[in-house]
Amino acid sequence: MGMSLSPRPARVIDLETMRQKLQAKRRLVRLSPELDGLEMVYSLASDPDSLYGMPILAWGLREDGDVVGLVPWMETLTPCHQLDDAEHGCFIGYRDPETEELLESPPPHKACELEHAAAYFDYEETHEVTLIQQIPDSQGTHALCIDDDSRPWQLKQVFGWRLYSDGNVEALLADESIVESTPILLGDACLYPGRSRHRMVYFFQRSIANRIREQDPSTLEALALMVVPRSAKGAGE
Repeated sequence: MGMSLSPRPARVIDLETMRQKLQAKRRLVRLSPELDGLEMVYSLASDPDSLYGMPILAWGLREDGDVVGLVPWMETLTPCHQLDDAEHGCFIGYRDPETEELLESPPPHKACELEHAAAYFDYEETHEVTLIQQIPDSQGTHALCIDDDSRPWQLKQVFGWRLYSDGNVEALLADESIVESTPILLGDACLYPGRSRHRMVYFFQRSIANRIREQDPSTLEALALMVVPRSAKGAGE
């Protein structure tokens, strides 16, 4: 005998809508700068016996309540736990350099701070993407900006970061031609979101940026291997 059919009508599941809902729950709703020197710890396949540390730039609260550490990594401000690349870095945990304690999850005091701040700054949701928050960059992060193959690369300091209502975070760079006063601060008219003017943006720590400025051969060679193939791919798409 055949199986009896249910009288209930079949439901069509819209996978794209489900994907968008899941993405919305993971979007960032609040940022908190890291000012106590906590680090992200990661490993490299090329040196499996060593662990490396990188200062955390900020902590982010997601809509689903998760708190994540954030570092400028490659082309974006990236949640630490998403780093899973043997060549460039695999996330291990967080580290307090003062106590040398290795943490598996973000410190509770940061979660508390972010939750209270998000509750206080409870913005009304709009259909248009709006600016939610700005934080300064306290680590001397630099951006390598690429426009097209005919223009030289530009190495520019990152002065801050903008969080938008859709969860995207943009680096703030300066248009040197319209700087009116120094030091450059958040809110100055000369600042602009990096991707609003540049086709590609790659982030580096201050120490690497200084090596690029000094034309260090090994740094420039590694930079070319990392950036040029991606740049060429982007130009051809």
